[in-house]
Amino acid sequence: MSDQAIITAAISILLLPLLSYALTFFFGRMLPRKGDFIGVTLMGVALVQALRIFIAFWQVGDPTHRVEKAFTWLDLGGFRLDAGILVDGMTSVMLMVVCIVSFLVHLYSTGYMHGDRRYERFFAFLGFFTFSMIGIVLANNLFFLYVFWELVGLSSYLLIGFFFHKHSAANANKKAFLTNRVGDWGFWLGILAFFTATGTLNYFELFAEVHAGAIKGPLLAWAGVGLFMGCVGKSAQMPLHIWLPDAMEGPTPVSALIHAATMVAAGVYMVARLAPLFGPDAMLVILYVGAVTAFITATIALVKTDIKRVLAFSTLSQLGYMVMSLGAGDPVNAMYHLTTHAMFKALLFLGAGSVIHAVHSQEMPDMGGLRKKMPITFVTFLIATLAISGVPLLSGFYSKDGILGSVLAFGMLEGHYLPFILGITAAALTPFYMFRIVFLTFFGQPRDHHKFDHAHESGRAMTIPLIVLAVMSVIAAGIPGNTADKSWFRKFAVAYDVPAIAAQYQAQKAPVSVVAHQEDVHGDVAHEHGEAGHGEAIHGEAAPDHDGHAMPAAHDGHAGAHVETHAAHGHDDHVAHVHHTAHVRAMIMSIFVATLGITASWWTYHRRRVNPAAIQARLPFAHKVLQGQYFFDELYAATVYRFTLWWAAVCAAFDRIVIDGIVNGTGYVTRMVSWVSSLCDRYIVDGAVNGVAAVLQGAGEGFRRVQTGRIQTYLVYVSASVLVLILIYRVL
Repeated sequence: MSDQAIITAAISILLLPLLSYALTFFFGRMLPRKGDFIGVTLMGVALVQALRIFIAFWQVGDPTHRVEKAFTWLDLGGFRLDAGILVDGMTSVMLMVVCIVSFLVHLYSTGYMHGDRRYERFFAFLGFFTFSMIGIVLANNLFFLYVFWELVGLSSYLLIGFFFHKHSAANANKKAFLTNRVGDWGFWLGILAFFTATGTLNYFELFAEVHAGAIKGPLLAWAGVGLFMGCVGKSAQMPLHIWLPDAMEGPTPVSALIHAATMVAAGVYMVARLAPLFGPDAMLVILYVGAVTAFITATIALVKTDIKRVLAFSTLSQLGYMVMSLGAGDPVNAMYHLTTHAMFKALLFLGAGSVIHAVHSQEMPDMGGLRKKMPITFVTFLIATLAISGVPLLSGFYSKDGILGSVLAFGMLEGHYLPFILGITAAALTPFYMFRIVFLTFFGQPRDHHKFDHAHESGRAMTIPLIVLAVMSVIAAGIPGNTADKSWFRKFAVAYDVPAIAAQYQAQKAPVSVVAHQEDVHGDVAHEHGEAGHGEAIHGEAAPDHDGHAMPAAHDGHAGAHVETHAAHGHDDHVAHVHHTAHVRAMIMSIFVATLGITASWWTYHRRRVNPAAIQARLPFAHKVLQGQYFFDELYAATVYRFTLWWAAVCAAFDRIVIDGIVNGTGYVTRMVSWVSSLCDRYIVDGAVNGVAAVLQGAGEGFRRVQTGRIQTYLVYVSASVLVLILIYRVL
């Protein structure tokens, strides 16, 4: 498959869900089945295209191979912004994950959402959601990553609040949207920091510039933490995890799509894709945030009775594992676990949806004994539960073991053991609360006979996706599988070779003539000094060591290089030995805690040898804290929300008293001045003008009466005038 064919296929994968959205949204009401076949068909085509790209990169077998295509999107002279597509091994895997889950969710929704009054709108929004996530996967620069990042947020808002007639759903989508705005604010600041320091937004150019020291020190740490805030929001890490449990108000297929392949996967994918931009300080923050999230959310899942909410906290815990792996410097295992998790978590949510569809309840106390009535749902749900619990031979075991091994190795090398302790504890809690779901839902006697009597297995549109995902939950890690460096995943993703990327970038950046000239100059200098080649010490001179101190020149010009090489090999061998030891220990411990968790759950909820109510009565405070989800919502309500409302009231008062006072006062003064001006105009200006006119008009009226046009009248006036003049003359 040629590079151009790969780019064409990638563009088609991006546009097909958008076409599905447009056709279904505008014409769905007029089409048979309200156009649901459009989304299913187009996503099927997109899946085929994704499979073609996946096979092409499988055949290449080089995880560093990439295909990139860009064009100028905006050119303002001194500032140019390119839009481009990046396809590499990691991209091909993510395209498969998104397209598989989205296609199966589309198919599943034809049965689950059948009869809904906004049926066509639901399928339109699914297409738009998929388009937004694929845009994140294919973007080759931070700007368009951010554009599609925000579109994913909009899509989640539309689908979480799909049942907007319910106040809980309307509140949930607003909570998700606003909580993510906090993370996206930091994400945008991080993007601006890197762009200001480097002048570029392209991923690999950024890697090269950061490697060259364009941004370093505290600024690099804060910029990295800013980028990570985007992950904290989208991937629901502490303390911005509060939106994800409430997102269960959306339809169950939406929950499967969000938790498996789209929104929450975006944050992990972003950090893995941009791994070279995170300095040591930022990585340490990422490590501890992931570890705390994995542990705390796993403890909350122990007490929840809503089947979807338990799965939501399970997702939070598994995302914590992925983020913990990123912080330990192992983005490959993080992406490996994201891939396997997508399959069994989509299966868990769709299986839960099948149960909810059958009993019309999300509360596990209303269920029980469903395995005989819903055998396909039961078997597939059990497979997914075994996978997420870390049982060997299933996909979740290998990817989770890889993460725990990397985190333990980090602790052994750097002295940070707390993340591993939290991670292995969460690994023990996961099988306990997951098998709690299995035992309370599918085993025992039915606790609500009315719901049990009406329960039945779901139709083919819903069970076929369950079967496919069950198979994927077994084989997603590979056959045989192991940690990411020993599985099929190594064909698609490895840690970035940043020095090689930087060298390639500098070579492309420098003009050919300059490079040739530099090579000639270096060659002449080497010849004049008698050097055998670049990088070798000059005979008889001192070569600086790593600390900048002079080392005695060796008799052999290569001795210094040999010493450094042996030291590097010694360090690498030590690190490799630590990693091997850590992975073996982590594997043994993970198998042990998984067995312990399953056994404890079986003993408690199936054999009924332990009474959870008695434990709850003995530990009322702990139960209250877990049931209240550590009171994060209450804390935010008492601090952030209250401060926001107080500040809004202050701003409203300032606007009302000061701003409106100035504006209204100015208006009042203006009206008064206008009234006085109108008086002056009416009585003085108009009075003078009208007075003169009245005098003239009166004079004219008087003269008009004198001018009669009769000769007799004029003779009388003349005679009278003469008499008056004679009289005056005589008197005076």
